Amino acid sequence: MFEFHADRKRYFDIQVLNAEKYVIPFIEESLPINSGMRVLEIGCGEGGVLKAFVNKGCFGVGVELDEPRVIDANNFLVEDISSGKLRFVVKDIYKVNVEVDFKGLFDIIILKDVIEHIHDQAKLIGWMKKFLKPGGIVFFGFPPWYMPFGGHQQMCKSKISKLPYIHLLPRGIYKWILKKKKEPVEAMMEIRDTGISIERFEKICKKEDYKIIHYRHYLLNPIYEWKFGWKARKQGLLIKAIPFVRNFFTTCVYYIIQPNNN
Repeated sequence: MFEFHADRKRYFDIQVLNAEKYVIPFIEESLPINSGMRVLEIGCGEGGVLKAFVNKGCFGVGVELDEPRVIDANNFLVEDISSGKLRFVVKDIYKVNVEVDFKGLFDIIILKDVIEHIHDQAKLIGWMKKFLKPGGIVFFGFPPWYMPFGGHQQMCKSKISKLPYIHLLPRGIYKWILKKKKEPVEAMMEIRDTGISIERFEKICKKEDYKIIHYRHYLLNPIYEWKFGWKARKQGLLIKAIPFVRNFFTTCVYYIIQPNNN
């Protein structure tokens, strides 16, 4: 396992910096982010991404299923929570009561490194329209499944963590290797089952009646700047234009979508 995954405070700080330098500027190419806007993050973890929006005067609501991560968030963000700028809901997103838990609609919904973990992705993407104000948008950032570490094997403790593309082995072989290396088989296989490609994501958006208003594909994920010291690099035009093949060489994609009736 890479050490930054174990240090939750460092991971939180990285998320704040990445959101300030890359996520927010990307969104503002399509929608100015103004003080007073309401921002929802699904799968917010420790709240690092939301913190960057709160720093710009937004009000944030984070939904997170993993309670220990919200406990960390409460420790990292005491002032913002006590001032009413930020709050967290510890629930499965599918069990949220929109009126009770959200207390209003949102200008922006964020799913960063989350959609690839969600079961029934089309259901969630379609349902999110009910959370948006008129003119509201949804931001997605995710690694395509076929990219070198699309199986999140970097989270493993054995040498598997440094083996690109190993998650693309036949299901039975991959499961056998995970067992042999004493890795969390169930969790890793679940990631395999929910992984999403660029094409599948775009197809879902179209089916659920969204328009893609902005997107960017990265050869080198912006967050690698803090994890590895590598500068973010956009995907080349030729690779970006080749369906399916682009998934293998694109480590991250950013998308902004909006319901067609907005």
